[in-house]
Amino acid sequence: MKYRNMGQRQERISHIGLRLALTLALCGVLGRSDYFLNAQEKGSINVSVQGKDGSDAGLILSAQATAKEVGLPMYPGARPHKDEAKDSPAAQFGLWGNTFGFKLVLLKLESNDAPEKIAAFYQKALAKYGTVLNCSNNPAAQDDKDKNTATKKLTCQDDHPDPGGMMFKSGTKEKQHIVGITSNGKGSIFQLVYVEMRGSGAS
Repeated sequence: MKYRNMGQRQERISHIGLRLALTLALCGVLGRSDYFLNAQEKGSINVSVQGKDGSDAGLILSAQATAKEVGLPMYPGARPHKDEAKDSPAAQFGLWGNTFGFKLVLLKLESNDAPEKIAAFYQKALAKYGTVLNCSNNPAAQDDKDKNTATKKLTCQDDHPDPGGMMFKSGTKEKQHIVGITSNGKGSIFQLVYVEMRGSGAS
């Protein structure tokens, strides 16, 4: 499943990433910070930077993720899904500093079960985090209204599934849990997503 607003999310992530890159560069050149490489495994990078004043910042990029890291259970019998052979069925991206942070965890899965059955399973699982929003038929007019609402309450905003698909969300604006589901022949393809934002990266 590809969210229609994914390009907007990626653009937003890029702005945050640029800010962090500049921060790291300044820490290294001007602050003479101590650098710590926590881990660099195949398909992943995990780097943290600590300044002498106690401030820290970091970056994580990984092609590995688990359902536990998304905060949702694995659907029984689900298996990893790749749109193309070279694709990864999972991803993690995180940036953090003293005053801001961003984290994205994504799992792409498939099942022989119908979308409605998977939807029922995850609506129940999402309820753990609060009211479950059904964004499957999210009208544009409501999107604009939601964007102008100065509240921490989670809304559908401009999140949409692919045509004919379903999307559900729960949590808060700072910590969102999202499930997107589409039909795939007699089965389904679905994504489990966790998005966390704090500080200047949150809205």
